Amino acid sequence: MSKDKKVIVYAAGTWDMFHVGHLNILRAAKALGDILIVGIKTDEVVMEFKGHYPLLSYEDRAAVVAACRYVDVVVPQRTQEKDELLEKMDVDILVVGDDRWEDKVEGHDFMVRQGRRVVYLPYTINKSSTMLRKTLKRFYNQQKLEETLKYDKLENIRMKAIT
Repeated sequence: MSKDKKVIVYAAGTWDMFHVGHLNILRAAKALGDILIVGIKTDEVVMEFKGHYPLLSYEDRAAVVAACRYVDVVVPQRTQEKDELLEKMDVDILVVGDDRWEDKVEGHDFMVRQGRRVVYLPYTINKSSTMLRKTLKRFYNQQKLEETLKYDKLENIRMKAIT
């Protein structure tokens, strides 16, 4: 790599419900190079990959990530396959969270064949959009239960008053 060439880092993800885990990955990714390009999976790719749509639309997720001071460029990721995108953007370092359970992330082999790096960054424990989804579902269910109990209690009082 020439002395004048800027180091391009690429990090891809869903970036749904932006949280501190996302921030940690983006901060660490930016520290590895000069330009951080963030790929954001389209709604269709998320559905295909995770079996559900993200809570936030692609446009909303892209706007939030683009506003992060560590991010230089946001691009849509329209497929799980990354080789063509990595080649087109001339990426030097592919960044992935180390929570991935597969041996290799998409694009890994391409980067290695090109003599480029793949860096697995530390996952922020207990911080994920999946965990946020579960917390929101528990909160919603608890609120519905409390509402039902309150209604039942009021209904019992009403029934006693009219009998």
